[in-house]
Amino acid sequence: MSGVLERLAQCVESGKVNQLSPYPPKLKGEPGADELCRGALAEGVAPARILEEGLVRGMARIGERFAEGKAFVPEMLLAARAMTAAMAHLRPFFTSGEVKRRGVFVVGTVEGDLHDIGKNIVAMMVEGAGWEVVDLGVDVKAERFLAEIDKHPKCVVGLSALLTTTMVNMEKIVSEIHARHPGHPVLVGGAPVNHEFCKRIGASFYSPHPQGAVEHLKTLAA
Repeated sequence: MSGVLERLAQCVESGKVNQLSPYPPKLKGEPGADELCRGALAEGVAPARILEEGLVRGMARIGERFAEGKAFVPEMLLAARAMTAAMAHLRPFFTSGEVKRRGVFVVGTVEGDLHDIGKNIVAMMVEGAGWEVVDLGVDVKAERFLAEIDKHPKCVVGLSALLTTTMVNMEKIVSEIHARHPGHPVLVGGAPVNHEFCKRIGASFYSPHPQGAVEHLKTLAA
């Protein structure tokens, strides 16, 4: 069983979505994440094992390479597509409660900002790590984040911004969240954001790369 899970991890890491996918060339014509996940379930492999030993392992590898500057945004997006293809087979087990989610992650690009590539990568990596992701999209005001916190009191919030002009809105959203929910965990990220800004606005955590956010969430779910 460990063999198929390692192959699944390799497909996720390399962005091999399914058998018809031409990328990567070295795996052309071979089963991808879609077929391997479906096959593992048919063979009786526990969904939790498929998630942890296949998807999470593969996303962690590509995340580490990205953090080290050895992988780039296009490769991250391909890996996320492969992970999403496999997750389609696992979602029914989360819905039924057979596999427990680690928590709820509410994420969105802040008000005034329409950029979503970084936010999408983080969302897909976090979902691949076993969290339920509520993706609010772009140009998200504080009220929408607060509404989701009301629905999911134990959720973790993720704020993304790409423009320096929208960093003020990130600060505003963190302030409004903490005014109503003191100490609520809020992660921030995006090209203009840094550790100093995170600390100044009272956010809980910042990472320059998605894998850092995933690793931090693991500590919150422990």
